[in-house]
Amino acid sequence: MTFKVQTTDIDLGDTPIENIFISDFMPMAHGTYVKVYLLGYKYAKDKDENINVDNRTIAKHLNIPLADVLNAWDFWETKGIVKKIYSETHDAEYGIEFLNLKQLYIDNIIRPQNNNYIKPYSASPDEIVESKNIPIINEMFNEIRLVIKRYITPNEYKRIYEWIENYNMSPEVIIRAFQFSLEKKNRRNLSFVEGIIRNWYADGITNIEKLDEYLSNRDEKFYRYNKVIRYLGLKGIASEPQKKYIDRWFDEWNFSMELVLRACDETTKISEVSFDYIDGILKNWYKDNVNSLEDVEKRNEEFKAGKQDKEEQPKKKYSPQKKKVYTQFHNFKQRTTKYSAEELEKKVRKNFEKKING
Repeated sequence: MTFKVQTTDIDLGDTPIENIFISDFMPMAHGTYVKVYLLGYKYAKDKDENINVDNRTIAKHLNIPLADVLNAWDFWETKGIVKKIYSETHDAEYGIEFLNLKQLYIDNIIRPQNNNYIKPYSASPDEIVESKNIPIINEMFNEIRLVIKRYITPNEYKRIYEWIENYNMSPEVIIRAFQFSLEKKNRRNLSFVEGIIRNWYADGITNIEKLDEYLSNRDEKFYRYNKVIRYLGLKGIASEPQKKYIDRWFDEWNFSMELVLRACDETTKISEVSFDYIDGILKNWYKDNVNSLEDVEKRNEEFKAGKQDKEEQPKKKYSPQKKKVYTQFHNFKQRTTKYSAEELEKKVRKNFEKKING
């Protein structure tokens, strides 16, 4: 069996891309940054010197703002795979030199010549065994298993554990990287997740506080889902029904994160976490125009005051109703409408007096 690539009658040109870029750098980058790199690389490979291109050319060709092009070069420069070449006359303008990725790999990995080169940390078998007795490490791997939905092999365990040292990453951030990879890219493989971690490391994100700040600006929905789920003490990523609830709280009812988390606190009054229960609380707050924590406290105090007033009201004493005393006349059944009640009473008394007086 052989593999062949069809050729054309006319050579329209090719742009070879190094596999190192595709395997190691492309997965960690935003799609726009990849497009900018590839188009710039294509222009760099073109042999026609009569064609003059710059960053504005790339922006126009990709139909994106110039700022996105400049941000892309800033990003790739931090990764160490391009170098900016500034003009002698205009400090604000610069060209781009694409560094040879194979040479970078040889210089920094295969035969490092820099005395400051630090060899990546490699955990020993004893360290791996001991790590399983550390609760926070066990928790990290339990949550990762929930995300990737399979058993973690010994080699994968070792590789993930080494990220803590090599990237100075907290276990919480590593968990979040797996969740982000699945949620946003539907990817579970370790190489892709490590690309995300390298990207965050380059941006100075090594703890959960910095990551929350970063995601709240870059990917607000993922930040919301994860923040609420973690606050409620749940594991894994938000389910689709849970996402619908959270979207309604923020997008439809426009609640802030602090108000949503305050409503989540109310779940301590019931035996288990219930999104229906939280939704009911927020629905009532929305109807009552509750817009701040101060509004919540004021509402609660008014409710307590009303309840206390109701409890302090004196209870009505029971007073038995007096029994009606019925006379002979009350039992008299009227057989005619000729006389009124008074006339009938006079008639009865007159007859009674006659009998007594003889």
